[in-house]
Amino acid sequence: MSQVGTDWNPLQSKLKEIILKKDRFEEMQQHLHMMHSLVHSSTVYNGDTNTYMDEIWKDLEDKAFRTMPTIKDDTVAWNIWHITRIEDLTSNILINNQKQVLDEDWLKKLKVTVKDTGNAMNDEEIINFSEQIDRTALYEYRNAVGLRTKQIIDGLKAEDMKRKVTKEGIDRIAFEGGVTPQPDSMWLLDFWGRKNVAGIILMPITRHQIVHLNDCRRLKDVCRRIG
Repeated sequence: MSQVGTDWNPLQSKLKEIILKKDRFEEMQQHLHMMHSLVHSSTVYNGDTNTYMDEIWKDLEDKAFRTMPTIKDDTVAWNIWHITRIEDLTSNILINNQKQVLDEDWLKKLKVTVKDTGNAMNDEEIINFSEQIDRTALYEYRNAVGLRTKQIIDGLKAEDMKRKVTKEGIDRIAFEGGVTPQPDSMWLLDFWGRKNVAGIILMPITRHQIVHLNDCRRLKDVCRRIG
């Protein structure tokens, strides 16, 4: 496993420890930026060090990007879409009460019609989705979402951390197709609706992303082994 993945737990523990402490807000903000930079490409933070996302994308063959190795798996394409959609929805709508990045222009570039997070997709739907999506556009969409969240982190104030997610924000996600009517998708609204801004940052903005990037690393390795 990469050094980034190995070192994630202490990073998350520190974030949890300081996220609600007003006297450590600037430290928390810097720490959050560092963690967020690791789950996105180095382009997002103009860095010269490889990030965890960079490691996933490096030498990623198109077949490995789109393949579901076994019926117990999903795909790299689905994982990247899933974490990026969830970041887009929760960061923009729930934390900052603004438009999400995904719009009709992005959907055309991505060559998909799906707007939700993919939680309720079955295997066939995941495979079809992974075959259809434009890989370059997905990478660019993820960068665009990362840049937007970076700006949102910059604009946070200490008092924002305890601000509760609003019902209006949850309703917007449903109205804009961020979830589907299936139970495997709808539960997200209840999960997010019980959180404050700090809770959204802890999960899904940070912890959730590394979990799925670890899945991507494993899928990439499996696909390499089976050819």
